[in-house]
Amino acid sequence: MIRTTKTLLFFLVAVLLFSCATKNKTEHKNPYNLPLVNSVKEYKKQVNEDATMELADLEKVIDNVVLDIRYATANNFTGEVIYQSPKAYARKPVAAALQLVQDSLASLNLGLKIYDAYRPYAATLKFYDVYPDTDFVADPKKGSRHNRGCAVDVSLVNLATKQELVMPTAFDDFSEKAHSTYIDLPEPALQNRAILIGVMSHFGFSVISTEWWHYDFNGWEKFPLMDLSFEELTN
Repeated sequence: MIRTTKTLLFFLVAVLLFSCATKNKTEHKNPYNLPLVNSVKEYKKQVNEDATMELADLEKVIDNVVLDIRYATANNFTGEVIYQSPKAYARKPVAAALQLVQDSLASLNLGLKIYDAYRPYAATLKFYDVYPDTDFVADPKKGSRHNRGCAVDVSLVNLATKQELVMPTAFDDFSEKAHSTYIDLPEPALQNRAILIGVMSHFGFSVISTEWWHYDFNGWEKFPLMDLSFEELTN
């Protein structure tokens, strides 16, 4: 009886350990077999070999930046909390360029509001599941420039009040009005969008056609796709 109990206990422990190991292995899903950086060890190795690979905490490196990380709340197009932490990260050169943007805007008493920056690949899979339209969400077969730490979703705020300026639409609006060249808008919205596009372009960012808030950093293709959570980056 004792031997049977010990054997059963050993079996249960083995099953539990196998279950945990399997869970860890499948934590980072990659159904399209993309070349993803999905281990902290691999990420740190890349940073040691090339300092530009580091994902910088934008709240720490950009003066007076405002964060409104929608995917850390249910106030986004999925209606679900996607991120466990309201953080914004970007590659070191991207962060440095954003600080230059912020410095330039400060002369107009304006500043940046950041809705999203680096995005783990797991979130890209989730977004496509919810809204499978590649005009507005990244194709998970290719990955997103957000997954590379080289894209940011931003708006403008009054630097003194931290209130967002009038823009063409709300963030994550999937209508034609969100297009970066749409013109049937109130004059203040057109002017503010032009300021944002102009200053971002000056410091190396390109707006995409369907979203006035989305900017890709020039040279994004040099950086690999990643699927590390914010918590993994901070540990």
